[in-house]
Amino acid sequence: MKNFILIYFLTLTFIHTYGQTEQDSIITIQKTEKQVEKQTKIQQLSVPIYKLFPTTNYWTFLKLDTRNGKIWQVHFTISKDGYEGELILNSSSLIWDDKEINGRFTLYPTENMYNFILLDQLNGTTYQVQWNNDENKRFVSRIY
Repeated sequence: MKNFILIYFLTLTFIHTYGQTEQDSIITIQKTEKQVEKQTKIQQLSVPIYKLFPTTNYWTFLKLDTRNGKIWQVHFTISKDGYEGELILNSSSLIWDDKEINGRFTLYPTENMYNFILLDQLNGTTYQVQWNNDENKRFVSRIY
């Protein structure tokens, strides 16, 4: 009878301890997953989707969608007679939608005020970007 009580007591203690450990593990895993998710969201927000790059023209910037390589030429003015607005340099994504990542593309100026180099920072692909007020002189072309 004493052996039966002892075995019964040990069995209950083991089951109770095992249940607590498993429950604690599940809670710990859930907390860790929430922390990782939160850190991922913070990291994504810290890399901007759009960036403005100055040109040597005082009134002109290039606006880059860092996810997909789309670019606009942005003009501003302080006079009533000046031009203000955006002109399209590249309206087509340079990568598939499922490959877009904030900060993937960036621009580098060259010695020529009208030309920049667009770099895909993940695969190293480069493009020549030429801005201009004349539509026929604006383009984005891959460098092979």
